[in-house]
Amino acid sequence: MASTQINPLLHGKSPTELWWLPFSLLALVGRGEGNAMDNVATERLAEESHRQDSANLLIFIMLLTLTILTIWLFKHRRFRFLHETGLAMIYGLLVGVILRFGVHVPPSMSEVVQGCAVNASPATLLVNVSGRFYEYTLKGEVSRGKGRQVQDDEMLRKVTFDPEVFFNILLPPIIFHAGYSLKRRHFFRNIGSILAYAFMGTVISCFIIGLIMYGFVSFMKVVGQLGGDFYFTDCLFFGAIVSATDPVTVLAIFNDLKVDVDLYALLFGESVLNDAVAIVLSSSIVAYQPAGDNSHSFEAMALLKSFGIFLGVFSGSFALGVATGVVTALVTKFTKLRDFPLLETALFFLMSWSTFLLAEACGFTGVVAVLFCGITQAHYTYNNLSRDSQDRTKQLFELLNFLAENFIFSYMGLTLFSFQSHVFNPLFIIGAFVAVFLGRAANIYPLSFLLNLGRKNKIGSNFQHVMMFAGLRGAMTFALSIRDTATYARQMMFSTTLLIVFFTVWICGGGTMPMLSFMSIPVGVDSDQDHSSSGMLDGSQRRNTKHESAWPFRMWYNFDHNYLKPLLTHSGPPLTATLPACCGPLARCLTSPQAYENEGPLHDEDFILNDGSVSSMYADVTVSTDGSGSGNIKRHRPSAADESLDHELAQAEHEVAIRGTRLVLPMNDPTDPPTTVTLPPPPSPPRSDPRRHRL
Repeated sequence: MASTQINPLLHGKSPTELWWLPFSLLALVGRGEGNAMDNVATERLAEESHRQDSANLLIFIMLLTLTILTIWLFKHRRFRFLHETGLAMIYGLLVGVILRFGVHVPPSMSEVVQGCAVNASPATLLVNVSGRFYEYTLKGEVSRGKGRQVQDDEMLRKVTFDPEVFFNILLPPIIFHAGYSLKRRHFFRNIGSILAYAFMGTVISCFIIGLIMYGFVSFMKVVGQLGGDFYFTDCLFFGAIVSATDPVTVLAIFNDLKVDVDLYALLFGESVLNDAVAIVLSSSIVAYQPAGDNSHSFEAMALLKSFGIFLGVFSGSFALGVATGVVTALVTKFTKLRDFPLLETALFFLMSWSTFLLAEACGFTGVVAVLFCGITQAHYTYNNLSRDSQDRTKQLFELLNFLAENFIFSYMGLTLFSFQSHVFNPLFIIGAFVAVFLGRAANIYPLSFLLNLGRKNKIGSNFQHVMMFAGLRGAMTFALSIRDTATYARQMMFSTTLLIVFFTVWICGGGTMPMLSFMSIPVGVDSDQDHSSSGMLDGSQRRNTKHESAWPFRMWYNFDHNYLKPLLTHSGPPLTATLPACCGPLARCLTSPQAYENEGPLHDEDFILNDGSVSSMYADVTVSTDGSGSGNIKRHRPSAADESLDHELAQAEHEVAIRGTRLVLPMNDPTDPPTTVTLPPPPSPPRSDPRRHRL
């Protein structure tokens, strides 16, 4: 067939006219061999790239392993000066120094680099090489330092992750764990102060830092120390990203030492919420676009538009996070997933993580959405999970939070030497430290003064000093600064932000113990002390505790306890008892059979604002003891006789506290009465079954 097709081409041709035929055949054979060689070279390069990527990931795994072993040594020796995050940063710095100055990749002679003049730097290039098109992706500008090789820059670039990795993979478990592990009783008891610090304080800090940095930038322009454009909006953006606090070091020490629960709640609540506020505020500043050619001039309408974007993005993200948590609660309530704990945990994990991606895909902020999704999941969905799933979800997100946080801090140390476009300006760095200090002071002290005007439990000056000192910067500040490093201004922000994080984690975090001692902060406080003793309060004390709570949150609690809890969980009173009679069919449809069995007890009583009324509102605990001292605990609904007994026992306990009478619980002689209460008459409690004692 081939010959019959070629013969017409050769027909009638003389041998002298066919001189080109052997060369054409050789060219075809050579092109085939060249294509095969190209394929072999491409496969070899892919294999080498795979091995190098594996080695880079191995570096971070070894960093985390070394960090964990050193953390164990510190905990074993009770060494609290340096937290695990600061240790991870030191190890990252050491590895960065080795990669930067100790490892050099030999140049490859097979690579041919030719110059090509283009007017711009497109993100993708299509190169035509002998009729075959190759796609090249922009990695960034090659370092022009002396003695640097392109291969060395490529090696350092490979250990530099895409910023989207931080936002889509590392940040969600950190933020979700903050909401899922929130101690809601102390958080909501201080909710007004926390909201003031998180919203008003972050905005005040942003504008104070922005104004101070604009003054320093203007001075740098005058003295000729500014190498590029730096506008007022850039200063505000810098103020927004460094206003995000992350006192992970301080909070870890607080948790170990059991510092005052209100101080812990204020710091933790502020850090959780102001991360969300900072990221929405920074995106609103980026969205500021005045009309006209000058995009950096002041315009009232553009400012109002940015403020509207802030409110819209925050409220939309909040609604999306709560909605995802509600959907998960309904799914776990009306299905039998609790019979399969593995499937239940997997669904909980995927629904929680998808909240972040869904919010980002819809144009909202995933940080805000996943934070409130975590709070909603802890308040509602957690009650529907099986015991295995409850333990698994808490341990899973605690593990992910630990690994992600330490990975980020290790990467911070590595980035100080692996990042190729650092801009360190001494004047800008000095101005940044001054601005951060003054911005934090303008946040804490004026707001504390105003809050103390309406608080019965005042925020003392020593608490304010500790909160001022504990304003560390961490993962969120780093993630916001590394997300965009394309311009001169953003590169200088990123380099300065790294130094701020290093200083606050090492110096402020390391000085937490001396600061607590110097400020005489009480330690060893039991976070459940007031909660456990709340069941011993008499009626007047309970009423006083209830009236001390803010009325909006008392209203919210009553609505949540009577309607939302029964709707979304198996706990609380059945909807048939709380909804009007006309809604009977709907109430029976939405009430699960377990709700009638579990009527009363809730798993997360720490959400209650008025602590004194917890036990009386849900259920009582009865301890039955025998002569040997063993006992079992069961819950039951209080009756009228029980309530009268409660009242008389409360009076008796009050007399016990005043007159110093001892409660005798004999444990050795089984023939004696199991429990006797010796009280000087009058009064004396009525006789009842001595084997039952109400707590």
